[in-house]
Amino acid sequence: MTSGPAFTTCRDITFEHLTAGVQKAVAAGKVTGGYGLNMWATVVDETGVVCWVTTSGSPGVTAGNTAWLGSRLMSAQKANTANAFSLDGYAISTANLYSAVQPGGSLFGLQESNPVNTTLAYAGNPAFYGTQKDPLKGKRIGGITVFGGGLALYQGGKKIGALGVSGDTSCRDHAFAWQIRSALNLLPGGIGSTTVNFNAAGVQQMPLAGAKVGDEMIIGTPNDIEASYWNSWSQPACPNSIDAIKVPGNGTLTTFK
Repeated sequence: MTSGPAFTTCRDITFEHLTAGVQKAVAAGKVTGGYGLNMWATVVDETGVVCWVTTSGSPGVTAGNTAWLGSRLMSAQKANTANAFSLDGYAISTANLYSAVQPGGSLFGLQESNPVNTTLAYAGNPAFYGTQKDPLKGKRIGGITVFGGGLALYQGGKKIGALGVSGDTSCRDHAFAWQIRSALNLLPGGIGSTTVNFNAAGVQQMPLAGAKVGDEMIIGTPNDIEASYWNSWSQPACPNSIDAIKVPGNGTLTTFK
């Protein structure tokens, strides 16, 4: 992985880097919960341009036979979302947005704010889906997704883009993305929605118990007076993800491996 001030030409991550990260996440097995389905993974640069798209299934025109075809575009939307709403000094995962965008939530309507460019999203030759020549590469397709699977990427404390993963339950998508980002060693510096927060009076809140990175998925809330605060950053638990919830060291409130 090279160093440099710019990520706009997708120089900091190669297709091989991303694919190797996907394989490490596959090898993690049930630690990622879900149903063990094949996944799509997309990386965008800090401007939202797609760098790479890959799949743990079979790439090409029949890719939808081994991994949910709808998840290809969804993975790109998740990457776009995490990039669009994270900063150099503040990471937010797509999972953190779920509750806030529900009716009556503080960010209701956000999910409609940056629509997909369908002309770009559905163009190109399906024979290249999930390969180095995937038709999404080099395109800024937009889109907002507000459940687990999107994580910003950081290098030297700077946001350099984001990763989106889709293909299973949203909890497994998040956990799978977490494994890929860890393999790439592109984690934020511990500052984000789960570690640095302020109440309505501007007083800094305590970090969520067990949260260390900054954009962990919150799938439960503590039994104290701050429960309603953390509920505002949470998303529901998913089917068949109890193993990910109970991984030692992850705490009982978050799943991030």
